[in-house]
Amino acid sequence: MANEDFAQCVSQLQLTAKQKGISQHTIDTTVANLSFVPRVIELDNQQPEFTTTFKDYYDKRVTDWRIKEGRKLFDKHRKLLNQLTAQYGVPGQYIVAFWGLETNFGSYKGNMSVLNSLATLACDPRRSEYFTQELMQALTLKERYQFADEDMVGSWAGAMGHTQFMPTNYLKYAVDGDGDGKADLWNSTADALTSAANFLQQLGWQATERWGREVQLPPNYDFAYMGSKDSQPLVKWAALGIKQANGKPLSTPDMKAALYVPAGHTGPAFLGYENFNVIMRWNRSEFYAVSVGQLADQINGGSGIVKALPNHPRLNREMVSALQQKLLDAGFDVGKPDGILGRNSVAGLQAYQRQQGLIADGYPDNATFEKLGISLNKLPTQ
Repeated sequence: MANEDFAQCVSQLQLTAKQKGISQHTIDTTVANLSFVPRVIELDNQQPEFTTTFKDYYDKRVTDWRIKEGRKLFDKHRKLLNQLTAQYGVPGQYIVAFWGLETNFGSYKGNMSVLNSLATLACDPRRSEYFTQELMQALTLKERYQFADEDMVGSWAGAMGHTQFMPTNYLKYAVDGDGDGKADLWNSTADALTSAANFLQQLGWQATERWGREVQLPPNYDFAYMGSKDSQPLVKWAALGIKQANGKPLSTPDMKAALYVPAGHTGPAFLGYENFNVIMRWNRSEFYAVSVGQLADQINGGSGIVKALPNHPRLNREMVSALQQKLLDAGFDVGKPDGILGRNSVAGLQAYQRQQGLIADGYPDNATFEKLGISLNKLPTQ
């Protein structure tokens, strides 16, 4: 972006800030001095060459160190966490698990200027409206709590503090947990953990339920029900032959769950309860939701995933695009070939697998690629 284009955009942002009720002092001293950060645009446009496998994702996040550290911090903050569980209905191990996954328990909160990052993204046409709104909320936040510009640091996309809240969520859900009159998610662990509990409660956390559990599928499971759109009562899952991961019968309280197989039929399977959906409202990733649940379980003394994680090839975007195009050519609607295995692609792939007599788990395994006539030679595995 040319300097004059950014300067023109900043002039418009000053007008928008005035319309939103931001003080003239903040407009003159902060908005007028916002800087363009080329690295932010690079990161926003950056698309990984290879897809991430579930094993790669999980092994990097649910580590022995993170489990041990999570247990230490759970014990250290037990009094506060017990209070939060009583007030918000969220068990402490989940709060600590989110904290661990978001910022490694506060050890890395990001070091980029939130205001400059948001201004850069607001002036880029790709998602200008969204980031303009977030910038205005960040300015409101600055004024409400008198944060110094240089102290408002975070991720390249503007997420802040121990819990990596975007400005809108900061304003909506941040809570003063230590009683000093300010909700400071950068410097107050009490504020951060209390805010996480409040956020989860507001997202719909079910106090009497866990996140889900690993399960054992019957050998002949046909994957007729899979994913969030196919939530079923637990009694039905039990009738389909699904058991606990240790082989014991599935308990069947009156609640629903959806089946997830993030590594396909050769990997572990999970039933996600309503709290799985809540975790997905924090971060729209099944990998993330399983990782939060598993990390929470292990912080609380659980033993981790029973079934070994398979070493699948990391697919590059070109291969996924080729798969999508082949599915389109075969009459299966997967949307535009973009190299990303989204929900539509998985549904189309699953329909193709079922038609071809393959295991219809919606996972792009070797057998599926071979049936489509695509070679997987020389791809790295994870």
